[in-house]
Amino acid sequence: MKVLISDNLDKTGIRMIEKEEGIEVDVNTGLSPEDFKQIIGNYEALIIRSATKVTDDILQQASRLKVIGRAGIGLDNVDIPAATKRGIVVMNTPGGNIVTTAEHTIAMMMALTRNIPQGTISLKAGRWDKKKLQGREVFNKTLGIIGYGKIGSIVADLARGLKMNVIICDPYITAEQIEKAGFEGTTLDELYRRSDYITVHVPKLKSTTGLLNKKAFEKMKEGVMVINCARGGIIDENDLYDAIVSEKVAGAALDVFETEPPERFPLLELDKVICTPHLGASTYEAQINVSVEVADQIIEYLENGTIINAVNVPPVNTEIPLEI
Repeated sequence: MKVLISDNLDKTGIRMIEKEEGIEVDVNTGLSPEDFKQIIGNYEALIIRSATKVTDDILQQASRLKVIGRAGIGLDNVDIPAATKRGIVVMNTPGGNIVTTAEHTIAMMMALTRNIPQGTISLKAGRWDKKKLQGREVFNKTLGIIGYGKIGSIVADLARGLKMNVIICDPYITAEQIEKAGFEGTTLDELYRRSDYITVHVPKLKSTTGLLNKKAFEKMKEGVMVINCARGGIIDENDLYDAIVSEKVAGAALDVFETEPPERFPLLELDKVICTPHLGASTYEAQINVSVEVADQIIEYLENGTIINAVNVPPVNTEIPLEI
């Protein structure tokens, strides 16, 4: 059986697969779509990160492909319905980079609040903008978290440590569950109305694309700050620009963009916007974690038929006998 790794992956995971008898590994990154189509038919398994686009056009050539493993959480670069139609299992690794993404969210919030990037730039340029760059405290401020999944729940815990008031909106989790964890569940409109900071931790779906748009910003508190370390497109970038220019939104911290890398557009020209190049999962520890996790899942599937963290089929463990 052959495995293609088409994106950069930590060597720890690669070595794990190479040690398995009967499994051959090819690392071939930076493939053009045409080159990808020409070789994908030779492989039973594919391991990707965010760069590789697994489209229906590609999958039509993947005659032997049984499983796709994503080293990370997001799967907006995979045509999941097309894969499902062809019986291809699509897995991700939701546990490998949740801590690092949550930490990056808090880091972005603090950098935005205390004007750290602007202060660094101005000081290196020979200026002493102490008065101009006065910040604010997060202590006793209200943080609204949209999405209380693996990452959102860690962000809530970290914010609690900063003595922030945390309110949460997640339609898939009951208010009772949220309250049991020590936080307050609320509606989306109420979260908009009360929050001093808003951070999104939801997947990019049809229902969440453009979730924070003009209508949403109009409902928010004057001077709110917005953070997005989830997926580009959840915040409407044009509407965010207008909200910042009008001073409805006091600032935004963005790690993700509708187009990556982003083309030059007005939002990035605003002093009140700080940004990083999709660094949420980019730590040494996280890269090892997702590499090991995806390697283990691919090995288990190819050798034992065990399905772990699949998004398009139920989990299956062949070691557990089924009662008939």
